[in-house]
Amino acid sequence: MAENVPGPRPTPDGHGDGTYDGTGGGDGSSLGDPPPGDAYPDEAGHVPDDVPPRAEGRPRPVVHPRREWKARPPLRPAKILDRAPDRIIVHHTSTPNSPDMSLEHAYQLSRDVQRFHMQGRGWADSGQQLTISRGGVVMEGRNRSLDAIRAGKHVVGAQALRNNSHTIGIENEGTYKTEDVPDALWGSLIEVCAWLCVRYKLTPSLAIIGHRDLNDTDCPGDRLYARLPDLRDAVALRLGPQALLSSPVPGVPDMPDGVGLPSPGDASSLPQPFRRR
Repeated sequence: MAENVPGPRPTPDGHGDGTYDGTGGGDGSSLGDPPPGDAYPDEAGHVPDDVPPRAEGRPRPVVHPRREWKARPPLRPAKILDRAPDRIIVHHTSTPNSPDMSLEHAYQLSRDVQRFHMQGRGWADSGQQLTISRGGVVMEGRNRSLDAIRAGKHVVGAQALRNNSHTIGIENEGTYKTEDVPDALWGSLIEVCAWLCVRYKLTPSLAIIGHRDLNDTDCPGDRLYARLPDLRDAVALRLGPQALLSSPVPGVPDMPDGVGLPSPGDASSLPQPFRRR
């Protein structure tokens, strides 16, 4: 779900996680202050308007903002970089494969992940930008993520060690070592990846990767990782001609200056539910 490699503990000034999620410095932030109380008063679930409807008529993805799942305030506003990410990282939460597909369960999942990241790892907020429940509910993760995505910019998270300033992470509820993802989650993952590819002008075949492609982890599980080629193909089919957009050079990520700072947390000392295995 997030970093599985030990890093520095948070320092008293709150910047020990090395993820650029503070507010100071000339880092390209451009969207101004977050809304008061970290709320999105004009949203009851953001419906992206820039992804074409699916041929079979299924609705566009709805992204539930943080206020809907009752997120706690972050320790500080997330850092927004004035550039797009170049990779979409697929994660799994390594939590039980719950049969509960309800909206309330999804909201509880987001609260649990946020609590673990803030209390268990000492981070400023949820590490990932987006979360998808096994029921296919899509939720905003780290604060300011929806605003940044809509603007074609990047909220720096804490979800891929040494790669947080150029990647956006999607947490998928469950453990997918030996079990396939539910259809509802899979469908939402396709829709969300398509939306991100349009927003950031990414080619699915190059941009969509697994956490293990960047870090020493088994995330997102063998079964989900094995389906990433299918995911790329499904997203490309979903986009049609838009799938042939500008994209990073294969194998050569565009790493901005300052990338490489680790995130905190010794996985061996963390509570089991969200520990990488």
